[in-house]
Amino acid sequence: MDAGQRIEQALEASLSGSQRQGCPPLLAQAMRYGVFPGGARIRPRLTLAVAKACGDSQPAMADAAAAAIELLHCASLVHDDLPCFDDADFRRGKPSVHKLHGEPLAVLAGDALIVLAFETLAGAAARQPHRLGALVCVVGAAVGARGGIVAGQAWESEPTIDLSRYHLAKTGALFAGATMAGAAAAGYQHEPWRALGEKLGEAFQIADDIRDVASTPEELGKPCGQDAAHLRPNCALTLGLAGAIAHLDELVLEAIGSIPACPGASKLGTLIGLTAKSFLPESLQRRAA
Repeated sequence: MDAGQRIEQALEASLSGSQRQGCPPLLAQAMRYGVFPGGARIRPRLTLAVAKACGDSQPAMADAAAAAIELLHCASLVHDDLPCFDDADFRRGKPSVHKLHGEPLAVLAGDALIVLAFETLAGAAARQPHRLGALVCVVGAAVGARGGIVAGQAWESEPTIDLSRYHLAKTGALFAGATMAGAAAAGYQHEPWRALGEKLGEAFQIADDIRDVASTPEELGKPCGQDAAHLRPNCALTLGLAGAIAHLDELVLEAIGSIPACPGASKLGTLIGLTAKSFLPESLQRRAA
């Protein structure tokens, strides 16, 4: 089974299990709508890739870690699109959750997906309970108020923003969580994998800034120009398109160079290089060349 199939099956199992008893039907629909169909699933793919590079000794644990990372990512998108934040009408080429299901259910669906992520981790830990503590700490830190996604969103309400710190929390933290969770699920020390995730997260954030400035809603499946509209920091606006792409390429090389020693380090580096090419749409690469 390839990584994509593993991720989709793990997400389906998590959502199906959470909705068997007691979940209000409309909430269940909003939760499922926020997860399926997904985007590129870059973060959970990264979790599985790191677990594989480390030997993937417990595939069920790695699958749960990947699903948890993606559930948290999806929850963040549901909340990001709300009128109090981006007020976005579309996500992944379809109406955003609050446009289709209303604001109250969108807020609750995002909350429920966050809780479900941790339930998914706990449910997979029966065979390797000693790995659960590290995974919960890693995943919790990736989304929390001390440098996680919540902090990244909150920095936008501060009077001044450190761009590097903002990007590290808003995007890099969950990428770091993805790499560290993959290592922890495979029984490896997770901290050495932080740098890889943070570098890739920063690269992805720069790519997202570039897409926001230079792409189209049809290419992205969501509105463009949101950073300028909401007066948010944007690397492509600061450095220019060519400068931002050069910085992205530099970060990807640094990320590959930061891969810790493990049985599959070489293959992982090759995979990351190939994956990074998909950060920007092909048409945008041609325009920036």
